[in-house]
Amino acid sequence: MAAGTDYEAVIGLEVHAQLLTDSKMFCACSARYAGAEPNTVVCPICLGMPGVLPVINSKAVDYTILTALALNCEIPEYSKFDRKNYNYPDLMKGYQISQYDLPLSRNGWLEIPDPQDATQTRRIGITRVHLEEDTANLKHVRSETGETYSLMDVNRSGVPLMEIVGEPDIRSSEEAGAYLRQLRAILRYIGVSTANMEEGAFRCDANVSIRPRGQQAYGAKVEVKNMNSFRAVVRALEYEIHRQREVLDSGGRIVQETRGWVEERGVTVSQRSKEEAHDYRYFPEPDLPPLFLSRDWVEDIRSRLPELPEPKRRRFMREYGLSADDASTLTATRALADYFVETIRQGAGARAAANWILRDVLRLLNASGTEVEESRLTPTHLADLIKLVDSGQLSVRSAPEVLEAVFNTGKPPQAVVKEKGLAQVSDVAELKTVVERVLAAPQNQKAIADYRAGKQTALGFLVGAVMKETRGKANPGMVNGLLRQKLDG
Repeated sequence: MAAGTDYEAVIGLEVHAQLLTDSKMFCACSARYAGAEPNTVVCPICLGMPGVLPVINSKAVDYTILTALALNCEIPEYSKFDRKNYNYPDLMKGYQISQYDLPLSRNGWLEIPDPQDATQTRRIGITRVHLEEDTANLKHVRSETGETYSLMDVNRSGVPLMEIVGEPDIRSSEEAGAYLRQLRAILRYIGVSTANMEEGAFRCDANVSIRPRGQQAYGAKVEVKNMNSFRAVVRALEYEIHRQREVLDSGGRIVQETRGWVEERGVTVSQRSKEEAHDYRYFPEPDLPPLFLSRDWVEDIRSRLPELPEPKRRRFMREYGLSADDASTLTATRALADYFVETIRQGAGARAAANWILRDVLRLLNASGTEVEESRLTPTHLADLIKLVDSGQLSVRSAPEVLEAVFNTGKPPQAVVKEKGLAQVSDVAELKTVVERVLAAPQNQKAIADYRAGKQTALGFLVGAVMKETRGKANPGMVNGLLRQKLDG
């Protein structure tokens, strides 16, 4: 290709998400292995012992169909499990029970906010959502003497793992980040996965190529692995797109291969050529029956779907007049969206509720590491605080102090206001006395002269002086009026 060619990226993401079931996919071992001593949450089935028989976890099937419906997929009436054959130390049986030609779903799509214009959406195709078992966990170690070896923990082996295969419809690293955030939000909304990337419950591989803009044929595809955060995915894709562009501009050829992201260096490195990729020799799992998915069962699962993040975001913009960014933040989790709606239901205005949540509540939650559903600051508390401000009983200046005290103690805002003596002063006689004292003070004479000379900003200085005298409790509107009355008279 000639240098300066206008390329577009073609990206498809494959996401694996562990499911929030109590037991593993094909045995009765607990799926909650986090924090357990290595190789203690195991049994002959997940250890891959000869002669053992798997049993399907019906809750995992249910959760996979629920996810597929949330992603607008078709659910076939017949599905089956297959053996995916390959040899690797983390796969004790020598094969993984997965799905191949007859998965639990196919032909879906996911809408994401357009990174270039958050008021618009982009539709990304979903090839399939299928179910398989997770592998054991390998930890590669280098000793102080330079010796290298690997340790294996089988606790993760057999945990239900859902794979969501996306179509190559993503055109930038920013869109990839938006897709992953939206997908994670959906999984959390419907309660099927923690989708925590840091814990390995949400993992992503990316297939990326570039082609001259307008060309229909795909370029050579590179698979990128080892990305352990959304930020890593975005950075890795940006690097890989730039690398491929430089190769083509210099007259080179993109090699179809698997590359790994090296976070510390900010680069991808070659791991293996795709020409050497395994033939997995899929064949139907002989120890498991086929699945016949009745329409009644599928519709019962569909009836459990909540309002999902993107429709909720658009509704919040439409019903409450929120900006696209504010609506996106408030619908990022189901718990936060419910908190916002309940605050309004308790009598707060939508705009005020959004402002307090986005500015102050999220700051307190982040600083304390608290989830909104665990907070002592309830939606009723927040609505009561907003009503105190709106009614003039609490000043805007004092309200954050009250909010923080409620957050820390769980006491009602009215009780905190009383305890701290923060009730707003709206008594005309009392405020007149303070205003007269401020206007008589020598240090304020220049501001008075400036105001009378036409400098309106000087009035703000005098209002501030009154607020300081009253420890922020004076009604600022009344103070402003009283000052003008005295100074203009």
